Amino acid sequence: MSEVTSASTNSSRGLRLVSRLTYYKEMALKNLFLVCAGVAVAGVFLIFAFVGIRGWPIFVEVGPWAFLAGREWNPTDGVFGILPLVYGSVVVMLGALAIGTPLAVGAAVFLSEIATPRIRGLVRPAVELLAGIPSVIYGFFGLIILRPIVANLTDGLGFGAVTAWLILAIMIVPTIATLSEDALRSIPPGIREASYAMGATTWQTIYRVLVPAAKIGIIDAVILGMGRAIGETMAVLMVVGNAPVFPETIADPIATLTTQIVMDMPYATGDHRTALFGMAIILFLVSMGLVALVRLISRFQTSMESG
Repeated sequence: MSEVTSASTNSSRGLRLVSRLTYYKEMALKNLFLVCAGVAVAGVFLIFAFVGIRGWPIFVEVGPWAFLAGREWNPTDGVFGILPLVYGSVVVMLGALAIGTPLAVGAAVFLSEIATPRIRGLVRPAVELLAGIPSVIYGFFGLIILRPIVANLTDGLGFGAVTAWLILAIMIVPTIATLSEDALRSIPPGIREASYAMGATTWQTIYRVLVPAAKIGIIDAVILGMGRAIGETMAVLMVVGNAPVFPETIADPIATLTTQIVMDMPYATGDHRTALFGMAIILFLVSMGLVALVRLISRFQTSMESG
């Protein structure tokens, strides 16, 4: 009987994987990580609450339709129509995506499927380095190098959507290229092998098999690049011209929501300042919508794979 008791005691000691002190340490780390996650959520909530409280009065005083669909921005006369600014933001974003998306996806395909390890080791850090360059440097590059070229080609000043497109296209390449490459690399090797076994060439495998298989991940990358393009401020501010009007051509100066906020905030007071916070609400909602869209697409992909 004593031998059985001794064996059970030794067995219970062996099952004790951690000491009480280790258990308390793990609980402390768990609570610490919970606090970190809570701080992130609270930060988003507090920012939205602050911007919402400061900007909501403009929707009440001017009216949501007059504020969002108004065709004139003239704070001096109390006119707060942001439609030209919304139009400028959308035009700049779409143009940058039209130029930057093919470049980024092409770079992702090259790094994932074509480049040798040596070339990949040179190209990938260069692409990633683009994400680390401060936006003001992009602005200087656009102002000094690209603006004169655009001015000569369009017979204008060079400030406008075209210059902003070129700058933002370069800026969104790292985001889209990195995420698209991850999507391509996540495709099981068996799909490539099956394509080659059917007699397909490398290029046929890429554009008929791999890119369609990774399209959900590529769409996610484009949406995140869209968020980067619509939220960029300093580089766009330096090259877009900052004219809150509807341009007649793509070479004319325009303004965006972000640039107008930066331009007016230092001296804005009263309803003018409240209108700027109202524009910030619009930007915040757009950003939330883009993130939610990415989440929905990711869930759709997961459900399709599981189904």
